[in-house]
Amino acid sequence: MKFYLTTPIYYTNAAPHIGHAYTTIAADTIRRLKTMQGLHAVLTTGTDEHGVNVERAAIAQGKTPQEYCDVIAAEFANQWKTLGLAIDRFERTTSDRHAKCVQDLFLRCRERGYVYKGTYKGQYCIFDNLYVNEAKPGDPCPECGRTTETVTEENYFFRLSEFQHKLLDLYDAQPDFIQPETRRNEVLAFVRQGLQDLSITRTSINWGIPVPDEPKHVFYVWFDALTTYMSAVHGENLWPADLHLIGKEIVRFHAVYWPAFLMAADLPLPKKIFAHGWLLFENDKMSKSRGNIVRATPISSVLGTDALRYFLLREVVFGQDGSFSYDALVGRYNSDLANGLGNLASRTLTMIHQYCGGAVPDSDGSSPIAEAAAQVTAAALDYFEKLEFSKALEAIWGLIAVVDKFIVERAPWKLAKGGTIESKKQLDETLYTAAETLRIITVLLYPVLPESAAKIWSQIGYTHAISEIHTKDLVWGRLAQGQLLGAVSAVFPRADAKISIERMRALETEEYTRQQALLGKTAPAAEPADKKISIDDFLKVDMRVGLVKQASAVKGSDKLLHLHVDIGEVKPRSIVAGIAGAYKPESLIGRKVAIVANLQPRKLKGLESQGMIIAASTEESDPALVSFLEDAPIGARLR
Repeated sequence: MKFYLTTPIYYTNAAPHIGHAYTTIAADTIRRLKTMQGLHAVLTTGTDEHGVNVERAAIAQGKTPQEYCDVIAAEFANQWKTLGLAIDRFERTTSDRHAKCVQDLFLRCRERGYVYKGTYKGQYCIFDNLYVNEAKPGDPCPECGRTTETVTEENYFFRLSEFQHKLLDLYDAQPDFIQPETRRNEVLAFVRQGLQDLSITRTSINWGIPVPDEPKHVFYVWFDALTTYMSAVHGENLWPADLHLIGKEIVRFHAVYWPAFLMAADLPLPKKIFAHGWLLFENDKMSKSRGNIVRATPISSVLGTDALRYFLLREVVFGQDGSFSYDALVGRYNSDLANGLGNLASRTLTMIHQYCGGAVPDSDGSSPIAEAAAQVTAAALDYFEKLEFSKALEAIWGLIAVVDKFIVERAPWKLAKGGTIESKKQLDETLYTAAETLRIITVLLYPVLPESAAKIWSQIGYTHAISEIHTKDLVWGRLAQGQLLGAVSAVFPRADAKISIERMRALETEEYTRQQALLGKTAPAAEPADKKISIDDFLKVDMRVGLVKQASAVKGSDKLLHLHVDIGEVKPRSIVAGIAGAYKPESLIGRKVAIVANLQPRKLKGLESQGMIIAASTEESDPALVSFLEDAPIGARLR
């Protein structure tokens, strides 16, 4: 049987960072687990290389779009190789095979009457590749808050409006089609509002896959990119995907557009979509504007890739937002890996060398510990199956604690000096129990810690690869009595926090500089302020100091926040701002901000916005709010 899973097809507007690594590490973990279960597991990732963003970035660097994409695609592929991830298919949307699959999908949809030609005139967000039908010229994107562009062009449209009830029927028939439940509820709310037909081609850009018999049309980036999941395994009998693993910000495209396209083409649907949360850096959203994006390779160079894998899957509840910090990373490494698993492996195997001549002792082990191991094994495999990685690892470390306590209570260093038949029997039982528990723990941890588990496996004395082990081998007593151990060495040497963090930060700076040079970039250039206005025009803009009283997420949007801002009026202003990608709601309460107070009110996601919050950003950065070094009175005017 097969198990086909995918990561997002990463957009080539940036080089890989820890956010990309998070999703791909989780996918690699699932792939290894499914292989251990005897399935033919195949993992696809790749790069999404078309669209106006890519075209503009290439021009800005004096490159052709293809040259630009070649650099970024190679960077992603090299990243996964450096991190030791088991990628089976790396598909680029610029490949000929992919182009043919996209064109075939379009023809199937058109033949069935779900595609028609029309004209689109309205607003488009180049950052989210999103048509904003309800927006007016100059309005911000409802997702990211950046200014939309006005476009007028002949397009092909997909009859998305005809799929509202079909999609709702799908979600009802397959409650686990979208996971976790919070993402499912968001999608249900979005679809229940009604769906509008979707433009799936562009005529205002050249960089894209051409539409059959319509050379001036190229495909809209999402119709193009989503098809990569099929094109990567075309002709291999692996479709449909068993799991699409994605970030929560792109759940609408995967859970609404993608199944609608496939329904229209009469093609099988993926079985499950799981959207995980964001990684925050010390509780703030990672973003270019904040300068707090972290890359994976500096961490791997200092602590090893397995340390990063363990931290991400243990510290963060998969499906929710989670926080990353260097202090927490080193803390987890030392407490759980060095002092926990590493110490258990080192002292167990060292004592067998010392007291048993390096051979697994002749014993069946302790029945209570065997029972505990069986219970933890069943629980951990169940948690892994539900993608509850943190709970699975917590259960496994619970077993480490159990066997550690068992060793301390039995005190094999004392039993070795007993000199009696009974003490020898107790010694053998203690050390076999510890070694067999270590074997089971090592196999359970292989999907999460593949490099480290392989080292411990070899030290236990096995010559065949741990990757060949099946989950059915996770039963007590499979460790052969008399088996000779390998040489013992520290798998997780304890890390000095200060030195390790300083080294990771230094390497992070080097890696950032290298990636920027690779992309032909330095610091983001500010847009030239070449349009002059008179002082009278400036005075028409009423900017005020405000205090954020309330802040909450906007239902149906991952990028909008709804703020209530006190500017000294009878009641606070309702302001909808596209800053959720950079700020968590609770971090804004009590913060002073600057707003434009005399804008005409407008509706965003059904909420009235009575002004605009002032923030700085470039085309490549998240917004950064304007703030005050001194205490500015509420309601004071900015002049």
